[in-house]
This record gives sequence, structure tokens and C-alpha cells, in this order.
Amino acid sequence: MSGTHTDVPSMLAHDLPWPVPAEEHAACVVTDVLRRVGDKWSVLIVVLLGRGPRRFNELRRMVEGISQRMLTRTLRGLERDGLVARTVHPTVPPSVEYALTELGATLLVPLSAVADWAVGHEAAITAARAGYDAAAGAGHDPGPASRSALAISSGARRRGPT
Repeated sequence: MSGTHTDVPSMLAHDLPWPVPAEEHAACVVTDVLRRVGDKWSVLIVVLLGRGPRRFNELRRMVEGISQRMLTRTLRGLERDGLVARTVHPTVPPSVEYALTELGATLLVPLSAVADWAVGHEAAITAARAGYDAAAGAGHDPGPASRSALAISSGARRRGPT
């Protein structure tokens, strides 16, 4: 990116092939990370661990609706990605504690940016959904033209090839 185009988001600064090959999309590091943080529980677990280390059962009590199996799978996935560290303390019975790694702590900044964006745009998102649902409820599918109009009226911009 040149110094004169500093307002271009980094995701838009790179050319993509058209169409985007499925293999390339699946192998993309961004897609991989978004799969992790886009699941049902990972962001919440990262945020809770961002406030300090937690034991397994403490996390389970803090997250209503998560099963033991799903918490285990989520923590293992975050550990595998290097975002969470698992420490077994030599007590009787053994005590296991989870904490964010340095890498995991760096994820809090972009997650906070997304959270701030969502809160700041809540009204526009709600209005866009209401408009879409009203058009869909009127007996017709709000096709691409209607979706574009809704997006434009809510302040979104259409990008990419037409």
C-alpha cells in the first residue's frame, strides 16, 4: 500500500482472483482465524480469559449454556491455535488453569474494535434487518436490487465486480 492510499483497509488493498478458488479461500489464514473466532463460544472464552486466568469449572459456571464437552473442545482449539495456555498444577486432585498467551492477548484489540463497531452501528443494523424482513414478509424475496438499496440506505457501500 502506498503512502497516498493510507485510508484503504488492508483487506481491500490486495487483489483477489475472480472467481476466488475454493481451495485458496479454505487455505487462507484470515479465513482460518475467522472460523475460530466466529464460532459460538471462542470470543466469549477469550474475553473471559482476558480478565485473568480461570479454572475449567470456573469458566463453565461463567458461561451459561455451554456443555462440558463444548467448553473442552473450545479450549483445545484455542490452545492448538496458540491463543490459550493450559497449566496443570500438581495438587490433589490436579488443578487445571487456562490463561491467554501473549498471542491470545493481542487478539483482544481487534475483537474490541469489532465489538465497538457493532455497538456503534447497532441502530443501522437493526434498521437494515427490519427493512429486509418487511420486504421479505410482503411476499417477495428482496432480490439483489432491493438488497443493494437497503445496503445503500443503511450507509453500506457495495464493493467488487458488478
